[in-house]
Amino acid sequence: MSKLKTVENDADVDEFLSSVENPKRRKDAMQVAEMMGRVTAEPARMWGDSIIGFGRYRYRRSDQSEHNWMLVGLSPRKTALTVYIMAGFSAYGDLLARLGKHKHSVSCLYISRLDNIDFDVLTELVRRSVDDMREKYSA
Repeated sequence: MSKLKTVENDADVDEFLSSVENPKRRKDAMQVAEMMGRVTAEPARMWGDSIIGFGRYRYRRSDQSEHNWMLVGLSPRKTALTVYIMAGFSAYGDLLARLGKHKHSVSCLYISRLDNIDFDVLTELVRRSVDDMREKYSA
């Protein structure tokens, strides 16, 4: 059984955000973190060395081990602000179509600059995904 490397920990979120070198990426990350805190009504927590997560849910992996994971999160990476939408994007095509310039994978949304997206649409995407995760996992 492999052990998860990215786990919730007691590292200081504000210290982490303050350490982001790019001032625009730091400001964008702070704005998204504030919004996620408001939407989830959960405190920001570090997950691993570079992900800020909000809330948690418990899931079972294919090896039957159980783990906690964040409901939603973000990481200010060098190339883009990465927003973790744990519900995935299949149910949110309407929002993605209105979001603005972005890329996404299975559960990661990549935003190069908040100025390039509609922040209200991002907020709604976070709200809907968190609601869906809470319903699915009774978090």
